[in-house]
Amino acid sequence: MEGIIPLWKPRGMTSHDCVFQLRKILKTKKVGHSGTLDPDVDGVLPICVGKATKVVEYLQESNKVYIGEVTIGFSTETEDASGEVVDTTPINIPLTEKEIDDTMSLLTGNIQQIPPMYSAVKVNGRRLYDYARKGETVERPVRQTTIHHYKRLTTPEYNEETQTQSWKFEVDCAKGTYVRTLAVDTGERLGYAAHMSDLTRLSSGGFTSKEAITLDDIRSKVEEGLTDDIFYPLERAVESFQKKTLSSKDYQLIKNGLVMPESFFDGYDPVQPIALFFNEQLVSLYGKHPSKPGMFKPIKVIRND
Repeated sequence: MEGIIPLWKPRGMTSHDCVFQLRKILKTKKVGHSGTLDPDVDGVLPICVGKATKVVEYLQESNKVYIGEVTIGFSTETEDASGEVVDTTPINIPLTEKEIDDTMSLLTGNIQQIPPMYSAVKVNGRRLYDYARKGETVERPVRQTTIHHYKRLTTPEYNEETQTQSWKFEVDCAKGTYVRTLAVDTGERLGYAAHMSDLTRLSSGGFTSKEAITLDDIRSKVEEGLTDDIFYPLERAVESFQKKTLSSKDYQLIKNGLVMPESFFDGYDPVQPIALFFNEQLVSLYGKHPSKPGMFKPIKVIRND
């Protein structure tokens, strides 16, 4: 049993909860997810099974697309709707669409973020959320990320009773982006406390919401003996990689992880990993040898049987 399942993670479950459930449904231990989604967030969570767990890191490197909601007027300790309110800035005069759009445009391209205290980033060997839960503060590292697009989707709604304003957005961002922090930074630039009041992930690891499947659907497929229907080939993880097709003779060398001369990869970009295929299946990923000039070595062997 092997392949990638583009799971639609429901709200109220952690990514680890999903992996635990799938191990029971599929009756296999070799299951891993490709990037944590907070319990309050639903959406696409690619799950790797069997040999596909070897390509998890390549799924994690992909861009992510989300739709969410920014609410300005108050902020929370977790930067999302589940946290305790820590600051309020009542809005007396609603912001215009132009003010909002101009501010959001400033948060595109290469930007810096400070991770939320309630996050899994490690500082001095401890997770930030460990500090936060104990009421401790610590200096957080500044991180670089890339926002490909960040746009408003709906007309901003003003709530006169709560003196808040909210709007839906879509963001296409690089690995490691904290969308919660993006919402907070948006409010800060507008001059108000803010938080991310809703979030759904539409795309991850090259998989979209249209391809995603729920836990209930997976359970039904397995019960019906249609297990193969829930998997996509692990090769999806390297679709954007350089590809080289092997002959039967070459495969006998490559499957054993042999170090190969640079001439074997003539015409390929030596800076990027090269995906080697045999019979349309991914066998190995090769890259420049770190200590032997003119030679290439396996970065990772996927199949050798």
